[in-house]
Amino acid sequence: MDEPDATRIHVPLSESAFLVVQRGDALLEVVELPANGRLTVGRASSNRIVLQDPKCSREHCEVFHRSGQWYLRDLDSRNGLTVDEHRVTGDHPLEFGEMIGIGLCTLLFQDQHPDQPGTSSKSRSAVDSGYQIIERQSGTQFDNPSLQRIQKHRDGATDLFRMARLMAAPTTVDELSRVVLEGLLAFTGGTLGGVLLDIEAKTNPQPEKIQAFALQGCDDSGRLSTYLTRIVLDEHNAILAHDISKHSAFAAQDSLQELAAESAICAPIRHESQVFGLIHLYSMNAESPMTQSDLEFVLAVADQMGDHLHTLLEKEELAAGLKKSKNQILELQDQLGAETELVGNSPALDAVRKSVLRVAPTDALVLIRGESGVGKELVARAVHFNSLRKEEPFICVNCAALTESLLESELFGHEKGAFTGASSRRAGKFEQADGGTLFLDEIGEMNAEIQAKFLRIIEGQPFERVGGGDPIQVDVRVVTATNRDLEEAVRAGTFRRDLYFRLQVIELNVPALREHPEDIPMIAQHFVDRFSSRSNFKTRGFGTAGIRKLQAHPWPGNVRELRNVVERAVILSDHEVLQPEDVVLTNLRIDDLLNEEPDTEPNRNSEQEFLDTSVDPMVDLFGSFIQQETSLDELDRYYIHAVLNSTDWNKSRASRVLQIERTTLDRRLKKYGISRPEGEDEEE
Repeated sequence: MDEPDATRIHVPLSESAFLVVQRGDALLEVVELPANGRLTVGRASSNRIVLQDPKCSREHCEVFHRSGQWYLRDLDSRNGLTVDEHRVTGDHPLEFGEMIGIGLCTLLFQDQHPDQPGTSSKSRSAVDSGYQIIERQSGTQFDNPSLQRIQKHRDGATDLFRMARLMAAPTTVDELSRVVLEGLLAFTGGTLGGVLLDIEAKTNPQPEKIQAFALQGCDDSGRLSTYLTRIVLDEHNAILAHDISKHSAFAAQDSLQELAAESAICAPIRHESQVFGLIHLYSMNAESPMTQSDLEFVLAVADQMGDHLHTLLEKEELAAGLKKSKNQILELQDQLGAETELVGNSPALDAVRKSVLRVAPTDALVLIRGESGVGKELVARAVHFNSLRKEEPFICVNCAALTESLLESELFGHEKGAFTGASSRRAGKFEQADGGTLFLDEIGEMNAEIQAKFLRIIEGQPFERVGGGDPIQVDVRVVTATNRDLEEAVRAGTFRRDLYFRLQVIELNVPALREHPEDIPMIAQHFVDRFSSRSNFKTRGFGTAGIRKLQAHPWPGNVRELRNVVERAVILSDHEVLQPEDVVLTNLRIDDLLNEEPDTEPNRNSEQEFLDTSVDPMVDLFGSFIQQETSLDELDRYYIHAVLNSTDWNKSRASRVLQIERTTLDRRLKKYGISRPEGEDEEE
């Protein structure tokens, strides 16, 4: 290799060094070499300097610093490299002014950035040699308002005003992109172009995330030059490339070769420090190429588009936020309604509401009775959310849904290793509900051992986690519910007598749906509104015939069954107003449910025996009443009184004989003023 030129300078340790990367006459980038560092050059993206050149290996060479000197080393590249057109082997010490050659690319090693004043003439001439085929533009003449007034009818000022008017109309990103692209192609005389955006980018868009929002003259954004895209995204300036077909730098770019363009403009779409994307414009006409004036106009429009785009995206984000907030509000309102509102205006529900409002502010234990599906949890939530504990947790546990061991762990928690699978300490529902309300549904299913522990807690005693020994004290209001006959369970010895009396401080009876059919239209409409809004169905409600069909049904599943019937009708019906054929009801009868209840089995024979022995006297009694034109209420009162006397005033047996709910029997006794003679205790 020839001896170094006298103009070359040895590189001292303290000075900066730069590699100016070029392809043909085009400047690609300027890289400052890291002090005491190393960088690699190659085609792979893992290199600091990436060269998309067919003669460049994946890891072609490296530049490294050692003992105050920068060196160049070939990394066993396939095509090798040169310094000032001489082949390099081994470690070559670099001197300022030397030109590294890799395929069609060159890397100029120099001591100053090309834009710095005082750059050596040799270095600057190497960068600026040949015809300047790329012009860069960061600002335009239109940025100065006074200049715009003076040149109102010159250099595109009028057209810029028209473009601004056109850009103010679109309400979507797609519409704005199409308006801008059509206007710029008309102004510049371009043949094809595209608007590429990455609207989710917070600062600078990523090339792989950029997508086309408008194209004209081509059907694929992949045809637009990725080479120009990289330059614009790196520099944030608009560029004009002309005489493309005459220069090897552009000829090496596959995308530009496919386009066969003679001139091109690529401008960033900017808003303050944010870049949303870029605009590509290409002209195939060599006789009328795009000019410097076109470049300024395109950049001015691109900057205005960036401002409009920012406004549109803010509006879309605000609209999306409002929609989300509205949905959240509706959902919260829906949840609140499900938690605190009992739908219906019947006297039966009004009585429940009044009881809830009276009981809720206290800390008294509440026992809620009623058939399955009547809404006992709804009443429990109403008690909680109308109490002083409404800001604290409301925890629900279904005692019938868990096995004995799981229920104990669920209620009281467990320590790590207490049983197989207990991998960590877990707080129970009592601890989770501390300060709030614990609702225990199906309390009658709790076994005797847990009943004893539960009784201690509601008496104010501390408890221990399963497998633990530390006492835990909580402040919890307990609300329980059952659809079973607790009195019968006490007599049968499956439910503790002391726990029964402790729970029965306040008793709320929730009526079955068939006992207040006048509320069915309102409850059904409530469910129609809920399911229609959630499912986007346009169902308005039930017609008169549909309501009559609902009210005629006995509803063995109560409100839960009605909810399912309404949901099925809303989803499957094509009618805006639901008709009788939209209502699909169960064939299950109330008698079927009563016959299936296990707690009715022990006394079935005695009840049947009572009915068998009481038919004739009852017939004779009713016959005499009919002859006296007695009212139905009187018949009902006498019949209930006779049944109670025959069962020794055991209300549970009497209600089964009468085939009515225990709560219904209590209401009728109150209505008719029936009470047991003084001196005798009523049997529950």
